[in-house]
Amino acid sequence: MTTNIFLIGMPSSGKSTLGRQIAKSLGYEFIDLDLRIEIAEGKKIAEIFSLNGEEYFRKVENQQLHKIQKDSKMVVATGGGAPCFHDGLEYIKENGISIFLDVKPAMLVERMKVSKKNERPLFDLESKSLLDTITEKYNERLPIYQKADITVEGDTDPDSILWIIDAEFSRKK
Repeated sequence: MTTNIFLIGMPSSGKSTLGRQIAKSLGYEFIDLDLRIEIAEGKKIAEIFSLNGEEYFRKVENQQLHKIQKDSKMVVATGGGAPCFHDGLEYIKENGISIFLDVKPAMLVERMKVSKKNERPLFDLESKSLLDTITEKYNERLPIYQKADITVEGDTDPDSILWIIDAEFSRKK
């Protein structure tokens, strides 16, 4: 198998953590799309949002996504919005397998609070309405996420995802 694997889903759904493990198992390169954006722009994601706005960020995000070529043997952890803007999901599906990590909003909130990372410009971790905000964003993005080639619900492990990918490839042959 040489095809790319794109992990999509909400922030804190496990894309980066699982992506690194899957890449290691397959001998693929791991790409964190947000990290690529930060390197290209010389700024943290939150800073890009605050200085240039979401529209600018989404354009840069899409440019970085389009640098990933078909059959490059990469596992890509996309940003939560990458598939949702500028035909991102279409590009992802044309250039690899898309896997939606479907983690429900309540679990996302718990993960965000445990990691205590406030690098998520669309979510205020101190807000009392964080669950409402995440639920709204989840419901807004869900119709796009559900178009992924594979959906994995809740907590999962890299071996399960690899098994599902292998089964999917076997079925398509």
